[in-house]
Amino acid sequence: MKTLKERLAIVEKHIIENNITIMIIGLGSVGTYLLDFLVSKNDPAIRLVVVGRNREKMESDVNIVRVSALIRELDKSEILIEGGVDLNDIGSIQGALEKYHPNFVVNSSRAYPGLKYGSISWSKVRAYGIWTPLSIRFTKNIMEACEAADTDAIIINTSYSDAVIPWLKSAGKAYPDFGSGNLNHLVPRLRFAVAQKLQVPDFWNVDIAFAAGHFHDVCISKEGQTEGVELPLKIYYRGEEQTALDKDEIISHCKIPMPVDQKRNMMNASSNYRIIDALITSVRTGEARRIFTPGVFGNIGGYPVIIGYKDNSLDAWIDESVFSFEEMNKADRASMYLDGIEDISDGKLIYTDELIEKARKAFGVTLPKEVAFADIEKAAEFIINEIIIPETDRMKGQD
Repeated sequence: MKTLKERLAIVEKHIIENNITIMIIGLGSVGTYLLDFLVSKNDPAIRLVVVGRNREKMESDVNIVRVSALIRELDKSEILIEGGVDLNDIGSIQGALEKYHPNFVVNSSRAYPGLKYGSISWSKVRAYGIWTPLSIRFTKNIMEACEAADTDAIIINTSYSDAVIPWLKSAGKAYPDFGSGNLNHLVPRLRFAVAQKLQVPDFWNVDIAFAAGHFHDVCISKEGQTEGVELPLKIYYRGEEQTALDKDEIISHCKIPMPVDQKRNMMNASSNYRIIDALITSVRTGEARRIFTPGVFGNIGGYPVIIGYKDNSLDAWIDESVFSFEEMNKADRASMYLDGIEDISDGKLIYTDELIEKARKAFGVTLPKEVAFADIEKAAEFIINEIIIPETDRMKGQD
């Protein structure tokens, strides 16, 4: 595949020419929300392509989005459906890529659909990293297809990018450029909490410098605390740093009621939308945009990223204007350790000893200390057969 810089230049050209194709792979709840958000942009330059196995189901989901949009008189974007694409078949994915030549590819697929993995893991092992082999399962196939097709697209991953993207990079494989969700879900909570504390109505003038891994997205969102980890966080209001604010108190106010079903995926879809919109808007206005994204450039955890022009060319880079990469990476690794991931290196996912012991007690299974890239399918099947199916059967029995 071409470098990110080279692909950004190609995407920039398409944006300028008002000829933008966005491909959504997997039309579950994240993909459907994203489709709705992009249609609501009402941009005639955007063509949307949804890709998956079941054309009939996708057509039904597309129709509800399309009709709802037309009621609101939002009818500028074309929507195309590409069914019969098996995400276990790299050649099938490659064919769709070569047919439509997308400028953006969003992977919103799930290896085990219809289940929020956290509904099993958080209360029992308090770590999400256990599911990494499942999260990477289709992503690796999509990336192999992208490489085979030599796509010019910017690629965005939806599933547990804090670990999935670094795992692909460490194995020497092609990897998505950006991840959606996780860190990005926390920043609005922080902004709302700061505005509430300062008693100001214009929460949009609150700015946050922040980095954290997936564990803290869950821990802060659910419990309003950091499990003792000092996270890189600075708070600004109308450009002035708010040093008098108690950060722990602000974090405690991030615990706000949220649904636990698939409505939560509205946030992940919004994160995907934000990345796409930031790139399009940056090209059209010439102004830089900052996003918060996990797994970016193959780094473990989540980081603030600037999208804009550097040396007269479109680029994207980690924002180190407040915190150094080393500071942020240290906090991210501490967060991911609590999520059950000791390290990702040389193509291997390394679980923490603590997670292995918790999984043994909670599920009666013994996780391997390391999962090699070549063993992803084997590990994913083990997790499905030995953890997910027994746990979902047990939960059904309690209904």
